[in-house]
Amino acid sequence: MKKLALLPLIALLASPAAAQSAEEIAAAALEAAPVWDGHNDVPIQLRGRFRNVIADFDFEDTTDTGPEHSEGRTMHTDLARLREGKVGAQFWSVYVTAALSEPEAVQAVIEQIDVTKRLISRYPDDLALALTADEVEKAVAEGRIASLMGMEGGHSIGSSLAVLRQTYEIGARYMTLTHSKNTPWADSATDTPQHDGLTDFGKDLVREMNRIGMLVDLSHVSEKTMHDALDVAKAPVIFSHSGARAINGHARNVPDSVLSRLPENGGIVMIVGLPGFLNEDARQWYSAREAEQTRLSVLWQGQPAAVEAAMAEWDAANPVPMATIADMADHIDQVRKMAGIDAIGIGGDYDGMPTGPVGMEDVAGYPALFTELARRGYSQADLEKISFGNMMRVLRAAEAYKASVATMPAIETPVPE
Repeated sequence: MKKLALLPLIALLASPAAAQSAEEIAAAALEAAPVWDGHNDVPIQLRGRFRNVIADFDFEDTTDTGPEHSEGRTMHTDLARLREGKVGAQFWSVYVTAALSEPEAVQAVIEQIDVTKRLISRYPDDLALALTADEVEKAVAEGRIASLMGMEGGHSIGSSLAVLRQTYEIGARYMTLTHSKNTPWADSATDTPQHDGLTDFGKDLVREMNRIGMLVDLSHVSEKTMHDALDVAKAPVIFSHSGARAINGHARNVPDSVLSRLPENGGIVMIVGLPGFLNEDARQWYSAREAEQTRLSVLWQGQPAAVEAAMAEWDAANPVPMATIADMADHIDQVRKMAGIDAIGIGGDYDGMPTGPVGMEDVAGYPALFTELARRGYSQADLEKISFGNMMRVLRAAEAYKASVATMPAIETPVPE
C-alpha cells in the first residue's frame, strides 16, 4: 500500500502542470538575455521635435510628447518603458533624411551622433555608451542599457571612405547601405534600380567596413544589393529592421533567396515591428490607398479640398488592417525555417513608425512577443539567442575579422579634383 501511495505524487511531478508556462519561459529568457534591439529612431525624434536641444528633455518618461509632434503622436521610447520591455542593449539609429544632399547629410549625421552621445551621458545610471562587444556585456552586467549607434543610409558618408572611417571612429557601429533612395554606389529596395546592385566602389565600401569592424546593414537595400554584399562580405551582415518577404511581399523585406545564404555568412535578420512590413493585408491596404489618392488627384485637379474630403470618406469605409504580435512571430518562424535559429534578432523600428503591432505599440511590448514565441515551442535557449545571443555573436565575429586583418592598409580612393 505504501508503494501505491507514491504513485499520485510521481504522477503529479511528471504532469504537464509542473512544466513552465510560456510566460515563465519568456520571462526567464529575458532575465538571462535581455533584448538587444537593432533599430530605434529616438535620435531623429530629438531632431524633429526639439532641434537637438535636449537640456529640458525628460527621457525618463516621454508619454507627454504627443503635442510636439506634427501627428500628435507620443514617442514610443523612454527609460521606464525600455525597462518594462526588458531591453538590455540598443542600437540608436542616427538617421537623417535621404532627401538631403550628401554634404548636408554628412553634417547632419555627425550632429545626430553628437546628440545621441549627449543623451546617453545625461543618464549614466541607465545608459552606457558601448563601442565593443565587451562594453555591451559590461553594461548589461551592471544593469545599464548598452547604447550603440547605427547610421541609416549610405548617403550620410558622402560617397567617401574617409568619412566612413571617421564616423566609425566617433562611434557608429553599423551603416545601412541605403535608405529609401539609391546612393551613387548602391541600389535601394524602394527606388528605380540604377546600378544592378553594388558598383565597384560599393563593393570596396563593404570590404572597408569589414576591415574596420563596422557592421554592414542590408535593411532598405535591393535584393541584388543584398546578394552583391553577401558575395563580398568577410564578416556577418545584419538586417537591422526587416521582415521576411515570403510572409509580407514588401520590397523592404528579405527574400528566401537571401535568407538561405545567411547561415554561410553568419548574419542575422532583426525582425521589424512596422505593421506595413508585417501584415500582408496592411501592405495591400496601403497600396490601395495610394492608388485611390492618385486617382482622386487626377479626377479633382486643382481642388485639394475635394480630394481631402473624398479620401476621408475612403478611409472611413476602408479601415487599415491591424498587424498583430502573431504576424511578427510569423516572420520569425520564416527566418528560422530558411536560415535557422542563429539568424534571428529583433529590430523594432520604434519612433520611426506610427505604431508597432497591436500589443506591442511601444518598446514595452517585447515580453509579449517572446511569450508568443514560447507558445509556439521556442525553448528558453532559442529565445536567449533571438533576444541577445545572436547579435553578440555577430558583433564578436566582426571584431574578430577586424583583428585578423589589422595589418591590412585602408582602401584608398582619390578625392574629386
